[in-house]
Amino acid sequence: GSEIKTLDVGLPQGINATIDEATFNLTGYGFFIDNLDIIASIVAAVLVIVLVLFAQYTKQGRAMRAVADDHQAALSVGVSLNFIWILVWSLAGFVALVAGIMWGTKSGVQFSLSLIALKALPVLMLGGFTSIPGAIVGGLIIGVGEKLFEFLIGAPFLGGATENWFAYMLALVFLVFRPQGLFGEKIIERV
Repeated sequence: GSEIKTLDVGLPQGINATIDEATFNLTGYGFFIDNLDIIASIVAAVLVIVLVLFAQYTKQGRAMRAVADDHQAALSVGVSLNFIWILVWSLAGFVALVAGIMWGTKSGVQFSLSLIALKALPVLMLGGFTSIPGAIVGGLIIGVGEKLFEFLIGAPFLGGATENWFAYMLALVFLVFRPQGLFGEKIIERV
């Protein structure tokens, strides 16, 4: 059927009462944060830190970066390309698994999850395809930008529903003025 399938992996959900009460006492407004969002943020931060440390300080991580820079040069110093491809796809699958579990737990498994997955392309365009911190900054820019644009311009002047296309328009602007993204390496090719 077309109904949403729930995914319950035992993570706590619902409003975090401590944050709600503390922000209400300080500002007079309660700040709604879901417990699952807090856990997902912690898991994402730990995953990013582990991946960065892996890429920077392990033999396999350095080999992975070498293959990303130049296949032939990495091959000439004894890096096994088959091993690196298996490692890269395994890491990508693991990260996708963790993201899918977190998102599926939050909103269930449904067809519209593909719209969320398609937002990864503008995020990478903004941050730069060669930079892990760039992907994080690009995601924050897209997320905050969508909400601010919807609040300040979309709802009052355009009738709303700007969150669906804002990321792609911002990515197009970046492609025109800074195609390598914020943190990407500028590729200079001489002919």
